Amino acid sequence: MKFLELKDMTVAELAVKGRDLRQELFNLRLQKATAQLEKPSRLRILRKDIARIETRLTQLRIKSAQPTAA
Repeated sequence: MKFLELKDMTVAELAVKGRDLRQELFNLRLQKATAQLEKPSRLRILRKDIARIETRLTQLRIKSAQPTAA
């Protein structure tokens, strides 16, 4: 997932996407623990995607918290 794809998403959409990615990461960690993980590289990709989403959410929160100049 590219950061440009996240720029157009709303806070609610980002939250849902983040929750889905965290669930997938949890499932992959369970597979890793039981030695059934087929693509170990997917763990790294998911962690980076989650970080991108969290970064974008933080940017949106900071932007909404700033007072507008009158």
